[in-house]
Amino acid sequence: MLTDKHCKNALCPADKQRVRLSDAAGLYLEVSPSGSKRWFWKYRFDGREKRLALGVYPDVPLKDARTARDDARKQHQRGVDPVLERQLERLSNRSDPEATFEVVAREFHTTKKRSWSLEYARRWLERLEKDIFPWLGKLPLKQISAPMLLQALRRVEARGARELPHSLLEACGQTFRYGIATGRCDRNSAADLRGALRPVLTKHMAAILEPKEVRELMLAIRGYDGQLTTRVALYLSALLFQRPGNIRQMEWEEVDLEASMWKIPSEKMKRKKSEKLNGRPHLVPLARQAVAVLRDLQPLTGRGRYVFPAVVSPKRPMSENTVRVALRRMGFDNDTMTPHGFRAMARTLLVEWLNISSDVIEVQLAHRKSGPLGSAYDRAEFMVQRQTMMQSWADYLDALCEAHTGSGENAYQHESTVAAT
Repeated sequence: MLTDKHCKNALCPADKQRVRLSDAAGLYLEVSPSGSKRWFWKYRFDGREKRLALGVYPDVPLKDARTARDDARKQHQRGVDPVLERQLERLSNRSDPEATFEVVAREFHTTKKRSWSLEYARRWLERLEKDIFPWLGKLPLKQISAPMLLQALRRVEARGARELPHSLLEACGQTFRYGIATGRCDRNSAADLRGALRPVLTKHMAAILEPKEVRELMLAIRGYDGQLTTRVALYLSALLFQRPGNIRQMEWEEVDLEASMWKIPSEKMKRKKSEKLNGRPHLVPLARQAVAVLRDLQPLTGRGRYVFPAVVSPKRPMSENTVRVALRRMGFDNDTMTPHGFRAMARTLLVEWLNISSDVIEVQLAHRKSGPLGSAYDRAEFMVQRQTMMQSWADYLDALCEAHTGSGENAYQHESTVAAT
């Protein structure tokens, strides 16, 4: 058996890779030519010879090395592999169990933001910084209970916010799930708050859905006496029924007037980040009327980037409030018609009055196909049908305006005739 003197004086000749000095019951001291000395315990498990590192001499003296060997032997006698047990301990202790909510949330945000849009990533962190971190950010994640989280969310509800508390709860749930995955907590306190927040009553964007009122809207657009670019933006909002952001950010290089087509790049569409990067552009067929107004507008803004440039700077697109303000000037308040309402208007009248297939309209609206595999397998573009639909829609809106020349029953009779064609 070894003594402290043996351990202290042990040397390894320069011509050897190592020297092993045995103690008892599988314990030995390994000495290298450099002078380093390490303790190991040799044992057999499942028919294989293995060894367990017990530390460096003299930091671990002979007495402590024997104690560590005896502890490992007890594990071995219980049928536990000491090396495997050591590996499991290291993995379980690798993450900091005292990590705070803010630390874990920011780590999750850094991990996920590459797959999120820039705007979503910004809003996700900004909301937590304002309404969660000041109250819970410095607390260890594993110590945050459901009542503690609910109290923070109640403060947001007390301000009159309705949707924000639900968004915050979702972000907190993501943080807890990430904490579980990385060993910082063992339960998701956010999941226990299901049904605890005030429900959100969804209010649809105001839209005009009756042909008579649509006629009044189109006549008001025709008679709009403000900026020409604003009048055209209003008109194309009705004709093309694309998202307001896409309308105001329309660029001349995206428009092919000869082919009567507007090609919206994938990165401009309302899609997931991966779909923006890999998706196809959204094609919008242009009716004759749309081509005509764009040709009229081209001499005015065609030398710049945007079809509808901002008044203050042609390097920026039209403000997001321009169309909304124009609708107000024409007498359509926010409870009657909104820029987004042009989409609902077209969606409703195309089905009810022009008998257009919903599938064709949904593609033109750039709505995602339903079901988990809808987009993967159903890639129908309905281009021929959409071209026909867009022309029929433009003609229908024109006919509604022309029906204004009639009066009373005759006007309604013309409206029904238009709807049936």
